[in-house]
Order: sequence, then structure tokens, then C-alpha cells
Amino acid sequence: MNQENVQEEAEQSPALSQCAALCSGGVGKRYGKVVAFKFGGSSLLGAERMFHAAGLVREAAQVSKVAVVVSAMKGVTDRLLSIEKALAAGKLPQARREAEVVLELHLEVLGNLRLDEETERRMLRELQPLGRDLQHEVEGWGHGVASAEFSDRLASFGERFSARLFAAALEKLEVASVPVTSSEFVLTCDTFRDAQPHLEQSKQRGRRILLPLLKEDVVPVVTGFIGATPDGRITTLGRNSSDFSGALVAYAVDADELVIWTDVDGIYTANPQESAEARLLHELSYDEAHALAASGAKVLHPKVLPLAAESEMVVWVRNTFNPQARGTRIGPPVEFSSALPSGGAA
Repeated sequence: MNQENVQEEAEQSPALSQCAALCSGGVGKRYGKVVAFKFGGSSLLGAERMFHAAGLVREAAQVSKVAVVVSAMKGVTDRLLSIEKALAAGKLPQARREAEVVLELHLEVLGNLRLDEETERRMLRELQPLGRDLQHEVEGWGHGVASAEFSDRLASFGERFSARLFAAALEKLEVASVPVTSSEFVLTCDTFRDAQPHLEQSKQRGRRILLPLLKEDVVPVVTGFIGATPDGRITTLGRNSSDFSGALVAYAVDADELVIWTDVDGIYTANPQESAEARLLHELSYDEAHALAASGAKVLHPKVLPLAAESEMVVWVRNTFNPQARGTRIGPPVEFSSALPSGGAA
């Protein structure tokens, strides 16, 4: 996507264009808490899993204001980057076919969501242009060394597809929602593939987009992983950075909690698949979690914890597929009885 395409998408943002319709001036329900949910790619792989995750959002939205951040469906980012490899190897037909498969995967999920006819037509009007944009990137490839900027544009498509599909899943469950492309507000430097966000500018821009939606009980479904330079060029925050995107959105809306929904019950002392002695940790301070991460443990994206600590945001790591499990809480010390996670049974 070139700079003109980025600007056009921002001007036609679903969040901005739908806010007037959804946020009609009524007074939103009063809730005691604002939470941000981040769903990883395994939690969104297919319509059934999307509906399951959407059910967790619906439950939480009964008692809290909820903002959602989504990864690409599992495997999609790797497939997108394989397009770049095919192009670099001079295999244009293979790259074209891979781009077609990416669109087909998401159209299959759309069909499996079994939306009403009008909503499905609207979704096709959103997804098919994304597929054309992806093909445009493939056809516009200049032979030679791949650029990091081109790589980021390619890699961004997965989250842009998944945010639209997840918002549609929420709507089917009668949860008002709007997909939001994070490049509309996450302002970054131009270090492509590992862009650093400008925190305060991103926060202020994010608040202008997200807070009106939350006020009117509309769930914003934000793309993880993606930002943009001041002149509108797509960037990414680095591989596996959607947790960090979740923290950025939580920071922007002053969330009380960030819940990282994944495919494990929480943070363990060791990899439970490799060690019979691995023990689930129910409670960690920011420093303890940071020390685990520094020692090489797979905890969270390393940039999540400093941002959470700065704002005293509680971070939960929980299992999408076992929401009854309490998970791991990271934050200031509290009495156990008050440390109950949002969404799903504790």
C-alpha cells in the first residue's frame, strides 16, 4: 500500500465513518472498569474460535467498557512474508497465488460466520478491496532487494483482515463494534520491521478515536502490530508485538486492566511441554515478570511491562480455551480476594 492508499484508508476509516451512526449522542451505560483484551492468532483461527473469543468480550462488556486488539489469524503473517520471499526469488506466479490464498482464507471464515445477507455483503465490500490492495502490492513489486518498508506493508494485511472479521463476529452476538486500523493513531519512527511508537502522541490520537466509541458502549476492534510514520507509511512494531499493541491501546484509554488471551493457562516457571516440574504462577509483580522475561522465559513482549508499570495497569495472562482458569496476574500487590480477572469465570 503506498502513501496515497494509507491516507485514503485513514480518511475512510470504519471507526471514523461509523462513529456518527453508532455514537448517536445517547448516554452510555456506567461501568466501574475499562479493560483491554488482546487476542492472539491461535484464538482467532477460524469462525468457531472467533465466536468463542467474541463471547468472552460480550461477557466482559456486561460490566466493563472493553477495547479489543487482535493479531492476524495464526499462520497468516508467515504466509504474507512468504509472498515477499517468492518475489525476491523471482517467482511472481507463486506470489500471486499466495496472495489469492490469503484472501480465500478470510473469505472462508466470513462464510463460516453465517452472517445475515446484508452484513455479509458489507463485509465483502470491506474484504475484497483488501485482497485487491494485496495483489496490487504483489504486482507493484520492483525486482531486486526487498525493502523493510515493503515487508511491513505486506505484513500488515493479516491484522486488517482479522479485525474486520472479529468485529463482524461481535456484531452477530449483538455487541456493537467497529474495526479500527491502528495506523490511524499509532505514530512511529521509520525503523521498518521494528518501529518505535511515539507514546504520548499515539495516546492522544488514540483517545480521539477510541474514547467516543467506548463512551457509547461500542467495542473498538483494533489491529495489533501496525503503526504509521508521520507521513503515513505503514510500519510494524516487530514480530510478536501484538501484546505491546494491546498495552498501547490500554494505555491510550487509561484501562484498568489488560488481558492477554492466549493458548496457555498463564505464565509458568518453565515450559510445561518440556518440564514436568513447570509450575503455574498466579501472581507476579512487574519486577518479577520482567526478571522472568530477562532470563529468557517466554512471558510477554518485553515492552509491555514497563508501560504497564508506568500506568499501574494490571496485566492478566489467560487461556482463551480455558477461561475458567484464573490465569496469571501481573501488577501491584493486592489482596487475593480483589484480584479477580475480567471476562470468564475466575
